[in-house]
Amino acid sequence: MIAFVSGTVAALAPDTAVVEVGGVGMAVRCTPDTLSTLRVGRAARLATSLVVREDSLTLYGFADDDERQTFELLQTASGVGPRLAQAVLAVHRPDALRRAVATADEKALTAVPGIGRKGAQKLLLELKDRLGEPVGAAAVGHPPDAAPAPWSEQLRAALVGLGYSAREAEEAIAAVTPAAESAAADGAAPKVPQLLRAALRTLNRTR
Repeated sequence: MIAFVSGTVAALAPDTAVVEVGGVGMAVRCTPDTLSTLRVGRAARLATSLVVREDSLTLYGFADDDERQTFELLQTASGVGPRLAQAVLAVHRPDALRRAVATADEKALTAVPGIGRKGAQKLLLELKDRLGEPVGAAAVGHPPDAAPAPWSEQLRAALVGLGYSAREAEEAIAAVTPAAESAAADGAAPKVPQLLRAALRTLNRTR
């Protein structure tokens, strides 16, 4: 198993980072939250999980070991593959997910693309004794220059990567634009992970 990769970020795409390790470019699938912390040309260290299929080898990357372990635990639930597990982590940090499961928060799980009401109920039952209790860890802050500009392009790519149509992505971006502009007016760079979560909540309400 490849537990982590460490090297220079060679390229970034909507759902993938290429990290140069010993002269080899390792393609690592990441959530928009993790991608927002990376910059091309900068050093990075990503916890990783290798998913082996008959016709493919896919490396998934995470900001820390907690995210990787949560990703792997999610896949022990029936019907949850790596893509859905990653979609869950795109919406909820590990501790937020633990809180949702501990409090049987169905709504939090249905905010994830691909999880309906029945699926959420099933996951709550299956994950209850697997994820453990919330640990109360503070969210890791991102450096001020972490999110590449413009924020709207990154948000659009993230939403489309999660399975939403271009029209839905545009509507969600329009809904969170006031918050982003307010942050910019205060001299702070809009934080894409926070905007993504707000956009997903907006899309969930319209379904």
